[in-house]
Amino acid sequence: MKQTVWHHLQLCAHGDPHDTIADAAIAVQDGRIEWLGAAQELPAAYRGWPREDLAGAWVTPGLVECHTHLVYGGQRADEFAQRLAGVSYEEIARRGGGIVSTVRATRAADENTLLRTAAARLEPLIAEGVTAIEIKSGYGLDLETERKMLRVARQLGERYPVAVYTTFLGAHALPPDYAGRADDYIDEVCNRMLPALADEGLVDAVDVFCERIGFSIAQSERVFEAAARRNLPVKMHAEQLSNSGGAALAARYRALSADHLEFLDEAGVAAMKEAGTVAVLLPGAYYFIRETQLPPLDLLRRYAVPIAISTDSNPGTSPATSLLLMMNMAATLFRMTVPEILQGVTRDAAAALGKQHVHGVLETGRHADFAVWSVESLAELAYWIGRPLCARVVRAGQTVYAGRT
Repeated sequence: MKQTVWHHLQLCAHGDPHDTIADAAIAVQDGRIEWLGAAQELPAAYRGWPREDLAGAWVTPGLVECHTHLVYGGQRADEFAQRLAGVSYEEIARRGGGIVSTVRATRAADENTLLRTAAARLEPLIAEGVTAIEIKSGYGLDLETERKMLRVARQLGERYPVAVYTTFLGAHALPPDYAGRADDYIDEVCNRMLPALADEGLVDAVDVFCERIGFSIAQSERVFEAAARRNLPVKMHAEQLSNSGGAALAARYRALSADHLEFLDEAGVAAMKEAGTVAVLLPGAYYFIRETQLPPLDLLRRYAVPIAISTDSNPGTSPATSLLLMMNMAATLFRMTVPEILQGVTRDAAAALGKQHVHGVLETGRHADFAVWSVESLAELAYWIGRPLCARVVRAGQTVYAGRT
């Protein structure tokens, strides 16, 4: 039986910098929180337990990365150079680049290569306090490669001290072998790929890219219906390049989240509020493709829609492996506040995965998954750029990463 009292810490248990305890303690037994609160109120039953002194550091829940495409082959730096020369993301995609170019590289890569390269992207996220992460497929666009990607994602969760949740994104782009036959490809996604992968236990949720260069509302709804037949939750890449009504469709199916949302309108916001769908904002993609249409923060606030933040880590539009950098971008580009940002990478990000009862908050009975920060103020997490701030990452009561102190 492993028992520890973590003490001499400043506690932000719910990701809200307005709700903190200046001198706190956390009693952990066998990986779960038995008690937490002001150190002076530590019950007698825990006072004799072994202690870990955190020297006054801030402690928050482990961060939650709720939207990534971490497993893929190759990279797309040359396409980045094309965009710098004035070619649009949409035009690159229509020329056979974009997602489809990564599909070619991912199909050609073996499982060990995908595992090695994805691990190199995962490790810096863990070093920044991430204890839970979502990883999407979607660069295979055939059953064999989608399976390979999802297997690699599961392996990452087995080999690294992070909870991994997998999302099947077979409806990410139209593969070249289905050119002009989008409905036939959706048949393949719904009737063959999703059932097979779900039966193999590789799918925790289902996503679709609903956009002019992705799939239509009708095709997206077919994917949602196929997910419903398997009792799988859904989410959607919505309103990134245009307002197609995807967020409203996602809300109609009680989606966990609708993501990107630069072109989201008030009707979509209202629908998301009614459905409890989380808005996932991805400032890295906004920045990287030099978007100018801001997501409707004022509307999301007015309707009290939960707002999560993530890296969207992917090779084409957000080659980012720093959630802390995304927190800074959410502040500088989207004008989000520090409380919004911190909750956006803890409590609200957990809700975007449908895991709000597991991650994002430190409470009695939950796993002791938390991040220890070498900062004087929690605002520093959204302030510094490129500076290592995470002193320690604790997963199920065990230190799994130790940085600077």
